[in-house]
Amino acid sequence: MQPTMWKGNIAGGEMTTLSPDTSPEIERMQIERLRQMPSWRKIELVGDMNETVRTLALAGLRQRHPGDTPAQRRRRLADLMLGEDVAARVYGPPPQEEEDR
Repeated sequence: MQPTMWKGNIAGGEMTTLSPDTSPEIERMQIERLRQMPSWRKIELVGDMNETVRTLALAGLRQRHPGDTPAQRRRRLADLMLGEDVAARVYGPPPQEEEDR
């Protein structure tokens, strides 16, 4: 079950937050601040978050596959982000691994 932002009787004080560790009042303030934020800033934040996800994914790939070449690592990232089928259609077959050569 996915939580809803404001559920139940708001006037009676019953409210469910999107994040279980955030108080309803703080979440209300966060949402209000996001609503007031200019569009360019929201887009900038999304770009920053996407870059963070990419950086973390690459760090995980380096840890799980330390012997990968940069091409293999890029392809593994594409598989993660696009799915194997789309990555194969866009980039072709994955580079050969050392033991396959």
